[in-house]
Amino acid sequence: MDADGMAQTGVDYSRIFTQAIDRLHAEGRYRVFIDILRNKGSFPNARCFAGHNGPKPVTVWCSNDYLAMGQHPTVIAAMEEALHDVGAGSGGTRNIGGNTHYHIDLENELADLHGKEAALLFTSGYVSNDATLATLAKVLPGCIVFSDELNHASMIAGIRNSGCEKRVFRHNDLAHLEELLAEADPALPKLIAFESIYSMEGDVAPIAAICDLADKYNALTYLDEVHAVGMYGARGGGIAERDGVADRLTIIEGTLAKAVGVMGGYIATDRTIIDVIRSYAPGFIFTTSLAPVLVAGALASVRHLKASSVERDAQQAAAAMLKAMLVEAGVPVMLGETHIVPVMVGDPVKAKKISDILLAEYGVYVQPINYPTVPRGTERLRFTPGPAHDETMMRDLTRALVEIWDRLELRQAA
Repeated sequence: MDADGMAQTGVDYSRIFTQAIDRLHAEGRYRVFIDILRNKGSFPNARCFAGHNGPKPVTVWCSNDYLAMGQHPTVIAAMEEALHDVGAGSGGTRNIGGNTHYHIDLENELADLHGKEAALLFTSGYVSNDATLATLAKVLPGCIVFSDELNHASMIAGIRNSGCEKRVFRHNDLAHLEELLAEADPALPKLIAFESIYSMEGDVAPIAAICDLADKYNALTYLDEVHAVGMYGARGGGIAERDGVADRLTIIEGTLAKAVGVMGGYIATDRTIIDVIRSYAPGFIFTTSLAPVLVAGALASVRHLKASSVERDAQQAAAAMLKAMLVEAGVPVMLGETHIVPVMVGDPVKAKKISDILLAEYGVYVQPINYPTVPRGTERLRFTPGPAHDETMMRDLTRALVEIWDRLELRQAA
């Protein structure tokens, strides 16, 4: 009742929430999480529990643990040692009880990996992008951020949270970027934010050319290397290391959850910028730090990948082999120079249907990639072959895709 004794009309919250979910189902992009366990030491083999009487063997084809470092004996041993040495959790934020020698060692190792003065750990790559970009742009009065149109959601969130002006340039379009830079007030701070590898397309940014424009227009640069760290360069420093341009970039951001195989995110840059982010970013200041057991595993993985190219070479060979097989079979694979192997479907319902058939009938696990991860009409399957995906697995996968494409009469639309 209100103050006048009249009955108020209530809001039907349940109906609103239900309609929101119903819209996803109607558009064919409702996401279903698979119920599996990986088999330690034999990845990409796993056990699927959904819809079965007990676990069913499956092969994982969509993991971001690109090099299977999450299964590496050195990494597991380091995590077990840390667990028994210091216990499970970190105990708090970095400022209050959550700073350990493991954190300091890993930050030093990451700074060295990218040839920078210092590094800073975050709990995820999403947080490192969001917290750093939001804080950096706020600290620079009047800053304009120039953002590639295909930048990750975490970068977009950070730029939005900064409250600064954003200008979006067409994907990897240097002429458009320069046009926007030239229009901007020369007296204002500028930041160019982009990725090295765009994981849904598998293409690579022209890093050196973007750095040339940054030099010309006195802009800072922010490079997201999450899909390249561990994967490229003599020591796994990413595309920037491979191309010999890491020293030209202001900030390099990366993850510890993909090729490194554990969890966490970070930035590497000069000491002053690290100190600014460490001191001003709420996403760093008020977040419990990574558990030492995770940091120890990431530290062991980074050190291993600095010294070993075996995993990188095997992964690149696997990606090249799968692409060649799919092309030969007439499957609409999106070719690129990276380890990502996307197969275009172009329809969310069909992408989900293909994924369901692969899992139920062929024991192949790959998730459909739908909007908003990719634009509507470009829905796809994204395969990430790793060092342990052998030729037999690839031939079985290719035959399965050909059969499903014929069954669903997709070849005419492909």
